[in-house]
Amino acid sequence: MFSPYYAWAGRRDPLNHCALNVALYGKSGHRWAMTERRRDHISRSENEFVLRRSALAWDGTRLRVHIDEPTVPFPGRIRGTVTLHPSPLSGKSFLLDDNERHAWSPLSPVSRIEVALEKPDLGWSGAAYLDMNTGTEPLEAGFRYWDWSRASMGAETAVLYDVTMRDGGRRSLALVFDDKGEVREIDVPPSVRLPRTGWTMPRSTQSEDGTARVIKTLEDSPFYARSLVSSKLLGRPVTAMHESLHLDRFRSPIVQSMLPYRMPRQFW
Repeated sequence: MFSPYYAWAGRRDPLNHCALNVALYGKSGHRWAMTERRRDHISRSENEFVLRRSALAWDGTRLRVHIDEPTVPFPGRIRGTVTLHPSPLSGKSFLLDDNERHAWSPLSPVSRIEVALEKPDLGWSGAAYLDMNTGTEPLEAGFRYWDWSRASMGAETAVLYDVTMRDGGRRSLALVFDDKGEVREIDVPPSVRLPRTGWTMPRSTQSEDGTARVIKTLEDSPFYARSLVSSKLLGRPVTAMHESLHLDRFRSPIVQSMLPYRMPRQFW
């Protein structure tokens, strides 16, 4: 959805603009892969999606992702396997805008993951999350800005959405999912403004006691930030994965011209 090549091509033939995005954060530094593939590098079936050397396969009980991708902007490679073991799928879908053009589906908010990488030599297991967004128009046509966060709390996962639509309207979601696939709404906590990023990106989140703190900023770009944030939900402290997306900035020609440095396209 952020592909500059897809936008320049008039947003036609999406299968000609596919990429697997992998981001690793650790003490040894960050690694990023997001190379866009042509249609002739893509194949798919009911249970498998192949992007040249990488592939996603569903065997009925787990999602297995084989990764073999070049890193940018510094040359390298991420290679290995990620296996996601979902809890019962929620089957829920939520509209994000008043015009009903954008939907979010939390497929398995409470999951387990196993990571086994060869390059770099890393491996771990832990809590995971799987969702999907769909839309009938570009994100920047429907929204100006949004904040999203997901906090894993053992057998439950809390997800917060706060969006500002293109017409200035607002919509907030505060949901808790359990490991049985059930979901319940909770009162939307008070909004808390977070410090701006190095690119002066605004950030905010929600917390029951009106306080929150950025533990670490993982991604800092002109239009997007990913952070670890501490806050309070359901009466207890939580650590959440948090994202801020500034779509007015994203649609600017200057930012569009910068995107190929983080998302190259393989033309050969």
